[in-house]
Amino acid sequence: MKELEYPFDSSFLLQKRRKLKKALLADGSARMEKRIAVLGGSTTNDIVSMLELFLLNCGIQPVFYQSEYAQYWQDAMFDAPELAAFQPDLIFIHTTSRNITEAPLPLSASEQEVQDALERQYTHFTQMWEHLAATYHCPILQNNFELPATRLMGNRDGWDCHGMVWFISELNRKFGQYAAAHNDFYIHDIHYLAASYGLDAWHDNSYWYLYKYAMTLDAIPEFAYSLTRIIRSIYGKNKKVLALDLDNTLWGGVIGDDGQEGISVGQETAEAEAYTEVQEYCKAQKQLGVLLTICSKNEPENARLGLSHPDSVLHEDDFVAIKANWEPKDRNLVQTAAELSLLPESFVFVDDNPAEREIVSAQIAGIAVPEFQDPADCIRVLDHAGYFETTTFSAADANRSEMYRANAQRAQMQQTYANYTDYLLGLDMHADIRDFDAVALPRIVQLTNKSNQFNLTTRRYTQSEMEQVAADHKHIRLYGRLRDKFGDNGIVSVVIGEISGDTLHIELWLMSCRVLKRDMELAMLDTLVAECRKQGITAICGYYYKTAKNAMVKDLFGTFGFTKTEQFENGDSTWRMEIAGYENQNHVIQVNEKEHQQA
Repeated sequence: MKELEYPFDSSFLLQKRRKLKKALLADGSARMEKRIAVLGGSTTNDIVSMLELFLLNCGIQPVFYQSEYAQYWQDAMFDAPELAAFQPDLIFIHTTSRNITEAPLPLSASEQEVQDALERQYTHFTQMWEHLAATYHCPILQNNFELPATRLMGNRDGWDCHGMVWFISELNRKFGQYAAAHNDFYIHDIHYLAASYGLDAWHDNSYWYLYKYAMTLDAIPEFAYSLTRIIRSIYGKNKKVLALDLDNTLWGGVIGDDGQEGISVGQETAEAEAYTEVQEYCKAQKQLGVLLTICSKNEPENARLGLSHPDSVLHEDDFVAIKANWEPKDRNLVQTAAELSLLPESFVFVDDNPAEREIVSAQIAGIAVPEFQDPADCIRVLDHAGYFETTTFSAADANRSEMYRANAQRAQMQQTYANYTDYLLGLDMHADIRDFDAVALPRIVQLTNKSNQFNLTTRRYTQSEMEQVAADHKHIRLYGRLRDKFGDNGIVSVVIGEISGDTLHIELWLMSCRVLKRDMELAMLDTLVAECRKQGITAICGYYYKTAKNAMVKDLFGTFGFTKTEQFENGDSTWRMEIAGYENQNHVIQVNEKEHQQA
């Protein structure tokens, strides 16, 4: 819904929230349901109502539990039957500087007394986080603290240990250290959010006195959207591709008219510097794993000329796909998505031309098309929109562009083979398939929350849930890495099955779309069957749960040789295969069996 895309009108959203919610619920979208517990140190009703809108808009159907006013600690630490019965998928702790109880200390307090108070305040929270994690085994989101509205000592407040600004800064630092050391724990950075909004505007005491709101009412949509960024990232709802126009987007001017020497980029003028910063921002996103593509109405040679400008930060090899032609941009974007084996809705399209933005937005459902006025505004909107919010980061993320570029080389190589099997053999593919391990677990979790198309059950796991699966002897777990002559694709496939008697029930089977049609699924199946035989399992049951995105695998078990046992009206199906007599189906990938050791 366009009204809920950044930048949005906060006042409009607050006024029309009921109408917007009704429209979202009636749009027919398939959404994943998540139970979210909100434990508040202040009033949370309006936060929850705005959070619901933003989550519905990004494909998540939230069900909420709210603590009573200022009862966050009691609900977290003591018997809370309603919270226990709710069984949250995610817990958000909404505390603010209003909930700091150990500061400020009098100027007569010693430095050691201040440090002791800081440790007591920190322990107050760590005890709560650890108790919640042990009880509910789900992600925890915790606000850090915004700076106070006043500084008793003026500028000294920031460096003197008796100052509230100093105390909050130190407490935020300790919160960050905790987050860095603990999986499934995330900091919602209201320290930055309040500063960006403006502390004087954020701290509207009238709302505190009247309603016990820890921020001004108009800031609540910004707050809820910021929180949504983290939640949608945890559940794999991030965008993946930044599709960029060229003229007056990555550089000033029209290269077809002005020539390479006439476009604005570099440090010579204010305009050139602004476009250089846009390129630097996009380059930094690429280093975080965002895929960059070009979608421009231009001659191909002019596009290459602009990207080879001596002052250009971005170059041709920074992009996994370049469409510089005179075709409609929506058509080029759909074609690029197909070439990358991604959905068009995973794209963010950046273009200075409002008419082009309108066409693309109207023609491609789900694509993000940010509105901006100039280069500086472009960076601000992209950054605040949080399309690529980073909650986890791995070596695979850093190498994603190289992996997709290698895929393009594979596609070119395929054209030289008349026989597809010969092409696959020519790739010289090697797979390492093994049980889960601690090093691979973060990437496995990430893959389960990002893969939608080749995903038979689309079951999502948190880090804690996956750790439980990894330690459970009643499960068979496999993950597969695939490398070939062009490079390492990283971890690309995950299978989880639960053992019940002599039967294995498949809970999860997924594969990254960048290795489609490479027979990796057959290599995984062969290894799975071999492991089942080792453990005396005689049959495998598979399950397909239909979604709007996974139609490509509706008959996957049938291609494996399974027999369909049930077909439901909603498109779901169940399958079964007897292992006796099964023969290996993978003939093109060499599997490193020595490295696979099932726990």
